[in-house]
Amino acid sequence: MMQLYNTILYQPLFNATVFLYNIIPGSDFGLAIITLTVLIRIVMFPLTLKTTKSQRALTKINPQIKLIKEKFKKDTQSQSAAIMALYKENKVNPLSGCLPLIIQLPILIALYSAFGAGFKPESLSLLYGFISNPGFINTTSLGFLNIASKNAILAIVTGVFQFLQLRQNNLTMAAATTDGNKEMQAMNKQMLYFFPVMIIIIGWNLPAALLLYWLTTTLFSMVEQMYIRAKYPV
Repeated sequence: MMQLYNTILYQPLFNATVFLYNIIPGSDFGLAIITLTVLIRIVMFPLTLKTTKSQRALTKINPQIKLIKEKFKKDTQSQSAAIMALYKENKVNPLSGCLPLIIQLPILIALYSAFGAGFKPESLSLLYGFISNPGFINTTSLGFLNIASKNAILAIVTGVFQFLQLRQNNLTMAAATTDGNKEMQAMNKQMLYFFPVMIIIIGWNLPAALLLYWLTTTLFSMVEQMYIRAKYPV
């Protein structure tokens, strides 16, 4: 299974990163990370859009689902049948939002691993024959950032933008919610503060290259959500 993961995901993404590193002026590994992250997120946009639409649809019918559960509290068979009928009536597939996430997760993990392996000389042995071996990776990015070292400032910046992205998501979901689900709102509020703090704590000891990847994907997600809200209003 691990060999399959390496062959299908990790090695191709690692090679793509080194390829971009070779062709980007100045051989900037940080810019290679940013470029590949953006390209991957663009390719995955249709899946993200499908997930967002599915979440919105489920959020809108959530009050009706709660009423059905209350009505058939002691009859699970009737409850299930009524909920399935509601899904069919509103053309909602409760599993449609899960599949894109399942597909995206291993890709994101492979990206994360590929960027982290870039600084290890032994990793260059994984290059395909048609990818030029740079011999070593220049760890200075953008002329000032050492992406192989820890960077507390970048960790804090990443955490701040993660907070902003989660707040943006919460506002989007709140706009689609019709009944003011207090439990969901409380959980979202906890995540709004907890997750960014965890990002800062974990990122404190990570090389800046991985933080650069996380910051790029967070910023892309913010732009992506703004586009979806403008193009597909709730």
